Amino acid sequence: MKVLVVNCGSSSLKYQLFNMDDESVMGKGLVERIGIEGSKITQTINGDKYSKEEPIEDHTKAIKMVFDFLTDKDHGVVESVDEIGAIGHRVLHGGEELIDSTLIDNKVKDIIRDYIKFGPLHNPANLMGIEACEKIVPGKPNVAVFDTAFHQTMPAYNYLYGIPYKYYEKYKLRKFGFHGTSHKYITHRTAELLGKNVDDINIISLHLGNGSSLAAIKNGKCINTTMGLTPLEGLIMGTRSGDLDPTIISFLQNEENLSPDEINTILNKESGVLGISGLSSDFRDLEEAHEKGDERATLALNMFHNRIRRFLGAYMIELGRVDAICFAGGVGENGTDTRYQVTKNLEDYGLILDEEKNQTRGEACISKADSQTKIFIVPTNEELMIARDTLKIVK
Repeated sequence: MKVLVVNCGSSSLKYQLFNMDDESVMGKGLVERIGIEGSKITQTINGDKYSKEEPIEDHTKAIKMVFDFLTDKDHGVVESVDEIGAIGHRVLHGGEELIDSTLIDNKVKDIIRDYIKFGPLHNPANLMGIEACEKIVPGKPNVAVFDTAFHQTMPAYNYLYGIPYKYYEKYKLRKFGFHGTSHKYITHRTAELLGKNVDDINIISLHLGNGSSLAAIKNGKCINTTMGLTPLEGLIMGTRSGDLDPTIISFLQNEENLSPDEINTILNKESGVLGISGLSSDFRDLEEAHEKGDERATLALNMFHNRIRRFLGAYMIELGRVDAICFAGGVGENGTDTRYQVTKNLEDYGLILDEEKNQTRGEACISKADSQTKIFIVPTNEELMIARDTLKIVK
């Protein structure tokens, strides 16, 4: 079966078409600037890129262009949309009701709509992509794969906050966690690398990039993760503050005369390593500045690494036995110094990095032979995980 994977943003749309017979990518593309002047679609087939610029007023037009491009006589990969068996959609938030990937119907769409309150930037765009596909190719199975779903095996003592229980009952204020599709892929791939059944492994997955999170996986299921009600909780990230004393929020509101929306903007878009360094949210820029002696870039990197180690240590204690820790995401996969800083001086805890192997990129075991806990680089593949879930559900 051929499965189309769609990831809709508010003004962009990424897609990949998989042949699930061998899980190969037949083609992939990006629709940019939806509803904005200068919109275009770019599709890549076997390394060759083909682009087309024209006004794209909404997601329905964008989805139509995707199908037109996939079936194009000169630059397409299928003769007809009938060859595509199903469509898998990345959806940010499914709450407590949608705890696994699921076939989309009106009830599912209503729940996605309800959780716009916790995903105001993503859920509306995800929903627009779903409804556009339903309109353009009616009757085609659509499957929703949620960023929050993998984490819904967390016990209540890990997902509840220390606020009056009535607010959980009334508003569902709790930790949901994100990057779930990535953590799920890492878990399944690591089981293959270890030669074990996924239900028999304990790992800590580190999805590190502009957005970053850790997950503690026990017997193949998530028992804790760093992101919370929203992706703001946990680690310091590119522009997100991560954990902080909540009193800081009311203090800044009073002292700076800021509205709740202005505070949200500061914490989500102006904080993290960008706010600390005053330079950039791109870790490559920070590494370069650090090499040149920039003190604030160095401080930002040290804060990032230290907080990763703090959660890593906590999750090692929580899991007891740890078969592997796995680095993924743009920084996790490419940041040799980040991997070194996170794992250094942990020999007494069973983690021994091989510094020579650490210089590699791509999937690899980078721990020494006598390391009790394996250290892996596991490049994540969320799109393939979405395609796998879609195929499983449709079948």
